[in-house]
Amino acid sequence: MKNTEEKNQTESKLPPWIRIRYSGRGTRDRVNDLLKTQALHTVCQGAHCPNQHECFSRGVATFMILGDVCTRDCRFCAVTTGKPGAVDPDEPRRVAEAAVRLNLRHVVVTSVTRDDLPDGGAGYFAATIRALRGVLPAATVEVLTPDFNGVEKDFDTVLEAGPDVFNHNLETVRRLQKMIRPAADYGRSLGVLAYAARYRKSQISNLKSEILNSRSQIKSGLMVGLGETDEEVFEAMADLRAVGVELLTVGQYLAPSVRHVPVQRYVPPAQFEEYARRGTALGFYNVASGPMVRSSYMAEVQFRKGGTP
Repeated sequence: MKNTEEKNQTESKLPPWIRIRYSGRGTRDRVNDLLKTQALHTVCQGAHCPNQHECFSRGVATFMILGDVCTRDCRFCAVTTGKPGAVDPDEPRRVAEAAVRLNLRHVVVTSVTRDDLPDGGAGYFAATIRALRGVLPAATVEVLTPDFNGVEKDFDTVLEAGPDVFNHNLETVRRLQKMIRPAADYGRSLGVLAYAARYRKSQISNLKSEILNSRSQIKSGLMVGLGETDEEVFEAMADLRAVGVELLTVGQYLAPSVRHVPVQRYVPPAQFEEYARRGTALGFYNVASGPMVRSSYMAEVQFRKGGTP
């Protein structure tokens, strides 16, 4: 009863166009049980994603590898910050097994940031991609990576494994980066995406990789409601397109708790539609823009729509 009251109180403070969906408990419980059995983490749970119940009820989850403790302390994120434990070498296999049991056609894998590891965890991303390819050869694989401190050889490790979508989130506009992501850098994130775009183009043109999908795409995401202006959002979108990003997500920031950066504004649906129009005009292959949009929300749908325009 208490949880229901808290949920109702929280939702009553939100504008009418933001509503969290609760449905499909049977499937949701099955997903939760599988994750517990496989000792796996998801960003859905770790980041308190408002779409968790909806996605789990559809039998979909975004796997979060390298543990559930992050070495960075971003002001918007609910993932636990601290000193991570040792990485589990069997994790890639268990992710692949879970993906099979969920019958996923599009698998999204992200991670906490592991600045404590020599390669930032890049090798585990690659191992997970290969494990998924081994058991689900027809599925597409999307990775949402940290910035690996901008080390190119670590991105090579991930990209050589041939993800269908390489995603790294810019998160917010240039002016707010240091406040929202104190250990990250706007230019570094753009550099990561630019490198991935160049790598993909060079591999396709030189036919060096048989597993690299010619439809592979570069993706990024932005949150709004952190104190940015719409003009700053448009500038960030233009910066992303200029470095070769093809898929973009834009969603409403919702503070996970009172300890996080508070919401500065609730962006109305009409403005999200304008972001999408601007994005299309800039040349993005697909823009998923809406209050409840998140990086991996309906990721398969966006990938399928994201062919060259």
